[in-house]
Amino acid sequence: MLTSRQEKILEKIVYRYVQDVKPVSSKEICDELKCSSATVRNEMAALEDLGYLEKNHISSGRVPSESGYRYYVDNLMKLKEVSGEDLLKFQIIFNNNAIALDDCVKKSLEIISEMTNYTSVVLGKSSSDNKLKQVEVVPMENGKVIAIVITDKGHVENKMMNIDNVSMEDVKKTVELINKLLVGTPIDEVSSKLEYEIKPIIGKYVKQHEALYNAFYEAFNDFTVKNENVSFVGKSNILKQPEFNDVDKIKNIVSKLEDKNIIESIEEEGNDVNIYIGKESNIDDDVTVIKTTYNLNGENKTIAVIGPKRMEYDRVVSMLEYIKKHIEEGKK
Repeated sequence: MLTSRQEKILEKIVYRYVQDVKPVSSKEICDELKCSSATVRNEMAALEDLGYLEKNHISSGRVPSESGYRYYVDNLMKLKEVSGEDLLKFQIIFNNNAIALDDCVKKSLEIISEMTNYTSVVLGKSSSDNKLKQVEVVPMENGKVIAIVITDKGHVENKMMNIDNVSMEDVKKTVELINKLLVGTPIDEVSSKLEYEIKPIIGKYVKQHEALYNAFYEAFNDFTVKNENVSFVGKSNILKQPEFNDVDKIKNIVSKLEDKNIIESIEEEGNDVNIYIGKESNIDDDVTVIKTTYNLNGENKTIAVIGPKRMEYDRVVSMLEYIKKHIEEGKK
């Protein structure tokens, strides 16, 4: 463990570097701690020897190392209360009963990305983990119906379908066949089964089977696309950070964010907010991933914030804890 003074110095260097993105000099620290610059220089040199600080070149001040950030997070970080302005934005979302919880999550992550310029991502089980439970249709005017798709996980999606010159009797027959023959099928297999197994059967019982087949095929396909297990918010935000102005580094990060396997590995097993710094992130040595899980309708999902190693850890952790709490309490 570090001495009390060393901890104070490390904490102040982390805070200043996160805010200013500039190496921190001993003069800046001694003014705050009210001790001699020689004392601070000696302590900073000791922290560098211990691997908690680095300097970019001989004449520069110090910046936190990966170990320095880890020590700060594990031993020094005090969670920052969600500010009144931020809190109001979250409350508007969570107090709106017209917004589904899944949409609350995405809108909350939009707020985080907007306020921090970091990238946010939500990961859940893929559509293959959802099985078709029921299909319903609601007649509308002018040859339109709303198709409602319900899964065993409680997901409900609806799609407006144009079925001009198709009788409601044919629509009902098609829905009955789908419910009879496709219930229990993984959602991402429904379109394929609809084409190769159900279409020939529909043709025997339904006059306008081609129009209905096309409409339902599109509805199921849209459901699968919408329920992919990875959803980004502010994907390009991380590239706006000053430490990512090197072309090769940008290419590396972009390729990692495009790699489905790497992003899916972000999925969290535990329930706490966990922080992965630098090499621990599996994305880049200068990247941090902060993530947690929440449970919705018996299904665990992961939300994560991806940003520079020089991240506002205290603020992001507080925001994720707030979102997790309100999701699991059902927006109360």
